[in-house]
Amino acid sequence: MLFNSYVFLLVFLPIALIGFHLLRAAPFRVAIGWLVVSSLIYYGWWNPDPSEPWTPFYVLLFAGSCTANFFFGGFVSRHRGRRTGKAMLFTAVAANLLLLGYYKYAGLFAKTYVSLSGADMALPDIVLPLGLSFFTFQQIAYLVDAWRGETEEYHFTDYLLFVTFFPQLIAGPIVHHKEMLPQFQRQGGRGRGLRAIDLAVGSGFLAIGLFKKVVMADYLARTATPIFGLAAAGTRDLSMLEAWAGTLAYTLQIYFDFSGYSDMALGTARMFGILLPLNFHSPYKATSIIEFWRRWHITLSRFLRDYLYFPLGGNRKGPSRRYANLLITMLLGGLWHGAGWTFALWGLLHGLYLCANHGWHWLRKKLAWPKLPGPLAGALTFLAVIIAWVPFRAGSFELVADGSTSSALAATRNILASMFGLNGFSGWPPDAVVVVKETRALRPIVIGLAIIWLLPNTQEFFRRYRPALDIRSFTSALIGPRRRWQWRPVWYFLLFTLALLYAVGREFDQLSEFIYFQF
Repeated sequence: MLFNSYVFLLVFLPIALIGFHLLRAAPFRVAIGWLVVSSLIYYGWWNPDPSEPWTPFYVLLFAGSCTANFFFGGFVSRHRGRRTGKAMLFTAVAANLLLLGYYKYAGLFAKTYVSLSGADMALPDIVLPLGLSFFTFQQIAYLVDAWRGETEEYHFTDYLLFVTFFPQLIAGPIVHHKEMLPQFQRQGGRGRGLRAIDLAVGSGFLAIGLFKKVVMADYLARTATPIFGLAAAGTRDLSMLEAWAGTLAYTLQIYFDFSGYSDMALGTARMFGILLPLNFHSPYKATSIIEFWRRWHITLSRFLRDYLYFPLGGNRKGPSRRYANLLITMLLGGLWHGAGWTFALWGLLHGLYLCANHGWHWLRKKLAWPKLPGPLAGALTFLAVIIAWVPFRAGSFELVADGSTSSALAATRNILASMFGLNGFSGWPPDAVVVVKETRALRPIVIGLAIIWLLPNTQEFFRRYRPALDIRSFTSALIGPRRRWQWRPVWYFLLFTLALLYAVGREFDQLSEFIYFQF
């Protein structure tokens, strides 16, 4: 069930909200149980093959994973510091990784083996369960924290809601138990139920997120998708303008797609009085790759840092080890995004970027060089990010059933070569209008760039009402006096929200998945 669907917006969400409010006087566990059941229905709505009858298998698999990890975590916590506890920790983490590895990577390795060996074997037809990467990482973090003594003996219903809570279930943010479980437990106090200010703030976030997804991201896809498809087909080399148009369109499409999803997740959770951690904070305004990863998919960066980079040694064992750890972390982060070697290439590129960024900081301090001017540093960072998005987008040609790494790499080479003039310096060819089917293909790119660079982001717009759990750690959202353009529950902001919903309604003609749903 997608956030940008009629079923979710007009049926599921209102029923979940009304039911939660009607149960405000019921025993606390009943209200929590309502959210758990609602979340399982939300997850179970998904059918990987609409042509086949619905099956409860994936709901049972998800529920089984939650149940097993709850008991694993309890055992590890009770036997912390003992061999039995450590053995259970390794067993539980290995079981989670094996589950993830089978469903997400078995097909990749089988396809790679066939390609390299030429063996004649049937490739496994494995369906990736929805949200598997996210709830697996979330539960691994819980297990490790149980070993570290950072968890408590939670009630099973609370733990289930921590993992299944539908606003963050499918594509994050990847939440910590210490962020969410205390909030759920506080819901057992007085004043339980829905509050007008939470509904108002949440609805505003939801409307802005819908606008980003339906109006901006899906419109930009009309330029990005056919141009990348043309590059993959290999019928001709792209012109320079085509390559830049397709790449910039995708750069903005994934920005508005993921930013829109993050806004809708924050908004939906806020309607229930729950704050989620911030996951997206104007990453294209970053002036370094280090800063970019502090702003893009913030909770994934946090997980990779705390549960992979630091355990590998971080920066505590010298520069060489630090750079190796960065490369390993980002390479695995790339594979987490998609079971394809072009996603690993994307991760490797960002690993090299981070190594270069840290190396530059070291050299600049050693030689007492001044910092690069902000606009120049921002432009270089944005260019590096744009280049890396090319193999990331081309990875979709590797993930499809009949796709291959060679076709994804061919599309990557075609676009990058055309972007930098290796296929000539031609502009917009006549048949590009036919391919894109929109003569104003460059207009949304210009509008999108203006929005991301010149306007405040959503959490800055809602700054007065603590829009996210850890907003105070992002000081740029709190600097300066309150502004008139910042949201308040007054009539003209109501009109603004209705205008956004009207624009969404005009484009709400087809259902499109969020890009991060495939991961």
